[in-house]
Amino acid sequence: MVVDIPEATYHYHVKNVGKENAETKLKELITDQFKQSHERYGYKRITKELKKSGHQVNHKKVYRIMRELGLKCVKFMRKSRKYNSYKGKVGKVVKNRLNRRFSTSVPLQKLVTDITEFKCLGDRKLYLNPILDLYNGEILAFDIKQKPTLDLVIEPLKKTIEIVKKHATYRTTIHSDQGWHYQHNQWVKTLKENKVFQSMSRKATCADNASMENFFGILKQEMYYGERLVSYEELKKRIEDYIHWYNHKRSKEKLAGLSPVEYRTQSCQSAA
Repeated sequence: MVVDIPEATYHYHVKNVGKENAETKLKELITDQFKQSHERYGYKRITKELKKSGHQVNHKKVYRIMRELGLKCVKFMRKSRKYNSYKGKVGKVVKNRLNRRFSTSVPLQKLVTDITEFKCLGDRKLYLNPILDLYNGEILAFDIKQKPTLDLVIEPLKKTIEIVKKHATYRTTIHSDQGWHYQHNQWVKTLKENKVFQSMSRKATCADNASMENFFGILKQEMYYGERLVSYEELKKRIEDYIHWYNHKRSKEKLAGLSPVEYRTQSCQSAA
C-alpha cells in the first residue's frame, strides 16, 4: 500500500512517533521508580535514580512528567513530642568527644545512637533505638520495644560491638545524649570491656547529636507522619522494612547517589 503524502511529512510523523514512544517509556520508568521509593522520592531523586540506571534525562523533564502523571511526594514534616530519657545524673556522665565532628572517612570510627518514640493504636507506644555509623549513615543495629527498658539499648550495642570487633580498623567512639540508659553501669561497662570510647552530648543540646536527630526526622517524615495510626505490631514491621530499605536502597547525595550499603560495598572493593 502506497500513501500519497510528501516525503517531509512522512519523516515528520516517523520522528514524532519515535518521540512519543520514548516519552511513554520514560513515563513508565518514572512511575516504576516512584513506586519503588514507596512514593518517598521527588523529581530530583527520581532523576538521580534514572541516571544511576544509565538513563540520561533532564530533571526538568522528570518534573514535568511527574506533574502530568500526578506523582507527588506527599510526605511532610510535623512536630511531635520528643522522647526524653534524661532523669538527672543517675550514673556516669562523660565529655563530648565527638564535639559535632560528624564526618569521617573511616568505617566504624564514629557511631551515634538515641531513642525515639512513636504512637500506636490504643494509646500504645513504640520505642526505637538505632546505632548509626557516621561514615556512611548506615544503621548497624537497632531494637524496637513497647517500653524504653535498658535492653532497648544494650541489645543493639552488643550486635554493633560484634561488627566492630570483626571490621573496625580504628578505635570506635559511640556518642549519645545523657539519657539514663547511657549513664547506666551496664552500658558503660560494656563499652570499657570492648575498648570503645564513650561520648555524650551536653545537657539539653540536641545539635550535639544532629546526625541521629536527622535520621529520626527522615524516618518519620517518609513512613510515619501523615499516616493513620496502626497497631504496635504493624508499625514495628513498617519500621523494620523501612530501615532495610534505607540501608540498601535509599540514595544519598553525599554518598554520590548511592545507598549506605552500596557505598560501603563499593569502598571495600576499591580498597581491596
